[in-house]
Amino acid sequence: MSPRLRVAILGSTGSIGRQALDVASRFPDRIDVVALGAHRSAVLLTEQACRCGVRHVALGDPDAAAGLSGLPAGTARGVGADSLLELAALPDVDVVLNALVGAAGLRVSETALRAGKRLALANKESLVIGGDLLMPLASPGSLVPVDSEHSAIFQCLLGEPRAALERIWLTASGGPFRTRSRSELASVRVEEALAHPRWTMGPKITIDSATLMNKGLETIEAHHLFAVAYDAIRIVVHPQSTVHSMVEFSDGSVKAHLGPADMRLPIQYAFSHPDRWGAPAPPVDFTAVGHLDFEPPDLEKFPCLSLALDAGRAGGTLPCAMNAANEVAVEAFLAGRVRFTDIDSVVETVMATHATVPVSSFEQLERVDAEARGLAEQTAREIAGRTA
Repeated sequence: MSPRLRVAILGSTGSIGRQALDVASRFPDRIDVVALGAHRSAVLLTEQACRCGVRHVALGDPDAAAGLSGLPAGTARGVGADSLLELAALPDVDVVLNALVGAAGLRVSETALRAGKRLALANKESLVIGGDLLMPLASPGSLVPVDSEHSAIFQCLLGEPRAALERIWLTASGGPFRTRSRSELASVRVEEALAHPRWTMGPKITIDSATLMNKGLETIEAHHLFAVAYDAIRIVVHPQSTVHSMVEFSDGSVKAHLGPADMRLPIQYAFSHPDRWGAPAPPVDFTAVGHLDFEPPDLEKFPCLSLALDAGRAGGTLPCAMNAANEVAVEAFLAGRVRFTDIDSVVETVMATHATVPVSSFEQLERVDAEARGLAEQTAREIAGRTA
């Protein structure tokens, strides 16, 4: 029997991290969870460490460190942003699952790739912000996507000549407001936006799915992951979420990846690749599906998607500024400070102000991120003042 895969799960207390631990619990003879990291959920991180018997834990937020009590004897404990980077480079780790939320995951992805680990990437912002710098660090097979759509594309391309790739069809559920008008979206409540019709995800990505910003971010991610031009990526709304994405080839053939709407499948494949293990979720009953619908996205009703696509095509530092503005705007909406339809207003203002230049370093991207966040915070406050 081959040795167990030694895994570090960063973002273990979030939705993806918790599902990854479920996958690991199903295959104790194949997966050894060596390290767990989180941003601030110290109590849950401690519970996970005790349950899994991990050898290393790290908490990014020092202010939450008091909650890291009762760890198993001998467990190494790190606090602060650098402690997460240390987990990503541990000698006794083979695979790093980066499930951190937002721009905070960028340096983890860089560190894991530089350390020669397999990066199971669930943090799409890493590539949205720093794809120009990260992809040159990735050797063949060292970066396996965890997003359901990108995992689908990755699998559809296995064994196919890249020169034959004609088009990527990136599927979107359409979110909870697919059938509502733009005017109706202004009064959307937070709990409505968090009620995704198909997927169970964390709050940030759920709001991004509701605004369709998530599909814009995924388009930028696909551009970097698969080295395809933006004109060769088509977004299609597929409410059933049975087809996770499709690849069209030069001869007109199309490969589609289908399966249940369960994130444990792409998580598990990122661990098992190139092998396949037993299914972690019930299979799709195609006799009960009934029909599969496809329609174009409504760019006027969901301007966040257009803004993200504009940022991707412009390139340089604009995707970084766009992403930072979106993170701030989503936080403001979740806190009840701005309306749902104000999210795209914040993003648009920051993008219009940003002076785009070519990406040159991770340090440059961190400065752009900080500046964009400051402007986004100011814009959100101004919008809140006008609508109070």
